[in-house]
Amino acid sequence: MTTTIDFLSHLNPSQRQAVEHYCGPLLVVAGAGSGKTRALTYRIANLILKHRVDPENILAVTFTNKAAREMKERIQKLFAEQLAMKEYGQRLDLLTEYQQMQLRSQVYKTTIKNLWCGTFHSLFSRILRFDIEKYADEKGRKWNRNFSIFDESDVQTVIKDIVNKQLNLDDKKFDARSVRYAISNAKNQGFSPQDLEREQPNYRGRVISQVYSCYQDRLAENNALDFDDLILIPTRLFQQNEQVLGYWHRKFCHILVDEYQDTNRTQYDLIRLLVTNGEDRKSEWEWRNRSVFVVGDADQSIYSFRMADFTILLEFQNDFGDGLPDEDTRSMVKLEENYRSCENILQAANELIENNTQRIDKVLKPTRGAGEQIYCHKADNELEEADFVINQIQTLKHQNPELDWGSFAILYRTNAQSRPFEELLVRNQIPYTVVGGMKFYDRKEIKDVIAYLRAIANPSDTVSLLRVINTPRRGIGRTTIDALVNASQQLGTTLWEILSDETSVNTLAGRATKGVNNFAAMINRWQEQIATIPVTEMLQGILEDSGYVQDLMNQGTDEATDRVQNVQELYNAALQFQEENEDVTLQAFLQSTALSSDLDNLKEGQTAVSLMTLHSSKGLEFPVVFLVGLEQGLFPGYRSLSDPASLEEERRLCYVGITRAQERLYLSFARERRLYGSREPAMRSQFLDELPEELLAQQRKSYQTYTKSASATRGQQQTKQNWHVGDRVLHKTFGIGEITHVFGEGNKVSVAIKFSSLGQKIVDPRVAQLQKVD
Repeated sequence: MTTTIDFLSHLNPSQRQAVEHYCGPLLVVAGAGSGKTRALTYRIANLILKHRVDPENILAVTFTNKAAREMKERIQKLFAEQLAMKEYGQRLDLLTEYQQMQLRSQVYKTTIKNLWCGTFHSLFSRILRFDIEKYADEKGRKWNRNFSIFDESDVQTVIKDIVNKQLNLDDKKFDARSVRYAISNAKNQGFSPQDLEREQPNYRGRVISQVYSCYQDRLAENNALDFDDLILIPTRLFQQNEQVLGYWHRKFCHILVDEYQDTNRTQYDLIRLLVTNGEDRKSEWEWRNRSVFVVGDADQSIYSFRMADFTILLEFQNDFGDGLPDEDTRSMVKLEENYRSCENILQAANELIENNTQRIDKVLKPTRGAGEQIYCHKADNELEEADFVINQIQTLKHQNPELDWGSFAILYRTNAQSRPFEELLVRNQIPYTVVGGMKFYDRKEIKDVIAYLRAIANPSDTVSLLRVINTPRRGIGRTTIDALVNASQQLGTTLWEILSDETSVNTLAGRATKGVNNFAAMINRWQEQIATIPVTEMLQGILEDSGYVQDLMNQGTDEATDRVQNVQELYNAALQFQEENEDVTLQAFLQSTALSSDLDNLKEGQTAVSLMTLHSSKGLEFPVVFLVGLEQGLFPGYRSLSDPASLEEERRLCYVGITRAQERLYLSFARERRLYGSREPAMRSQFLDELPEELLAQQRKSYQTYTKSASATRGQQQTKQNWHVGDRVLHKTFGIGEITHVFGEGNKVSVAIKFSSLGQKIVDPRVAQLQKVD
């Protein structure tokens, strides 16, 4: 294929320098929004078009399947455009649909099909299909090439069986999830069971290494691998078999790795082995017609909990490159021109991240105008914070026809923070989607607890009873449950009628009789109190009686901790429900939660506000971003406050959040936040103090600019004494609120005030003796 046009002409100088690099190592430090995907795409195209590299000799590693698909699609389109000029002398988009389809099909067959482009797991599982039979682990375990890949559910089942039956361990001390987490971490560090025992010679470490060894036996018996094995076993295979490594080293002459800051040590070992053919001496490496090209940004490394190690990127210059200073090096290029965000947003991001010490110095340079000031909102609490955000979204959409619901994103540190935003979005009938997660009321732990409440409120709800009868585990197995269900079906009665009859249970439940009777007694006990106690007391009681939260706490994993926080947030929701509604019965509360979870009926193609954690936001961008909950102890989290390395990762996470915004950025924090059922004072995040003050808009000015109530009364404010829309005031009975409307003039003035927990009230400021507060 020959080219008639310079397809690199629209790249900026730094991008072009990276793309035209041919042999040897190159680190591309790619700032947020700087076009790294374009650089990778054009790099591959340039190798094939200019240097005649066979696509089969290129290995391009991405960190998501979506990124791999996007890269292939871009390359296919780029090559089809070249073919269109060569064969038809016209741009691709000017050809008929049939001609375009023919060219794309031709490109797929000659180029895309042969290109090794995908995630670590997909690429190296493919390699194992060729060569796994040449591998044996440290205990002689072997696999053949038709191996299965166990998913997380399969893995949990195997580990539970080992813990409970094979080793007879205390499953409270050695919960299957926490054991699985420890084994996964070991594999990601390249540890065998023996290595793990040497690293952790204490009792728990010895037991987990024993489970690990048994687990590997089971995998081998089933000819199965887990996801971690797809990286660890190729690494071990390459280390123990020079012929296998030599073959793949010769095949992959040009290796590209995206998101290099997110690699772990085992993934790094894989890449290093393929690049160097296992040769440790740098002086012996052969770079003729070979290259390693990695793209990443240490400032966006936010996955240490997955064992990602950003120091791998920082060490690239010493490991592979020339090790020269930034201004002299030929093995590093910086992409600093940002095509995503306005100047004010970039300046804030630059100032923030400069507080980190472990990074490669770079500055995001704007290619767009200054844009709007960043607005920082100080809320009374998490409810008023949510109210402010949803109000702003509605107002901005109304005032800017080019924006739709999909233009807005709400970013938060923990999943539990989504609830007040979701409830307001539901109430205002605004479509939304929870990205990278589930809606609050669709999360397993929330559905479990709600199922307890539904079973209490409606004993005929067999679905809820079946969900919780053995959750957490109380020794009621599938055989017992099937016997109870079959009996109820044959008698034409409800499952609860069987469960609540001790004689029937004693006859049917066998060894599980005690567990079933205790469960039924617990449900019955709370059913008797429905009319006499509030929802919050019932919720707290059922969580204690069932042992649900204690079971999560015993697991000791980060995931379990998140689940506990979500359950605590459900308690907050019940408290709020009681404060805001006259009908505070259990049925009314369950109805409100059902409405919250039933909204997600968006038509295909319909746009929606995006809600997500900051970790889920990586790689995305939105015209308007709300970064909420910027409080010490929440963001940054408490654990990071005493750990400098963790604090730097939290700051990188904040940097990622800021750089998701294209046009407008809103930051918010609360004066107090409900935690574990009680309101606690909150302190603004130190990250806010690290932003340039001149970039942040004043609160009153911004609120009057954007709220409908302010714009409607702006022309009248000068004649209304000293009360203004946006004033925060203290009412001696109702507490602190904010003025939303001013009515009348002179001595006849009255004001509408919105109170966070009471709604809106119209008062005479003189009678109420209102006081302004800062």
